[in-house]
Amino acid sequence: MPRTILMPIDLSDEASWKKSLAEALDLLKGGGALHVVTVLPDFGLAQVSGFFGKDFERQALHEMGEALTEWVNANVPGDVEVHPHVLHGKIYDEILRAADKLGVDVIVMGSHRPELKDYLLGPNAARVMRHARQSVYIVRN
Repeated sequence: MPRTILMPIDLSDEASWKKSLAEALDLLKGGGALHVVTVLPDFGLAQVSGFFGKDFERQALHEMGEALTEWVNANVPGDVEVHPHVLHGKIYDEILRAADKLGVDVIVMGSHRPELKDYLLGPNAARVMRHARQSVYIVRN
C-alpha cells in the first residue's frame, strides 16, 4: 500500500475529485499522507499578463490557498494526514514536479471521458500518466 499519495484537484469541478478522493482515502486506510494539490495556470504568453493588475497573481494564489484549505476541511476526514499545496504554472508540469519533490508513492487523479479536443491537445491526466516517475492511478469520472 502507498504511504504517500498526491491528488491533484480542480476546485471548480467536483467531478475532478469526488471519485478520486474516495479511492485515495481507501488506499490510505493503513495510514500515510495525502498531498492535495491544485494548480493556478500561468498566463501563457507575456502579452496576456499585461491585462491583469500587478497583484493579480499574488491575490489569486492567496484566494486559491484559502479555498483549498476550506475544501480540505470540508472533504477530508480529520484522522487523515493531509497537506494542501497551491501550485502555479502548467498544470501537468506542476503535478509532476510536486510528485518528485514530495517523493510520493502514487498519483491519484480523476480523468473525464475524452473529447475530440483531448485527442488533439492531450489532457493533463494523460500527460501526467505518460511522464510521471511514480505510479499513476487514473479514476474515470
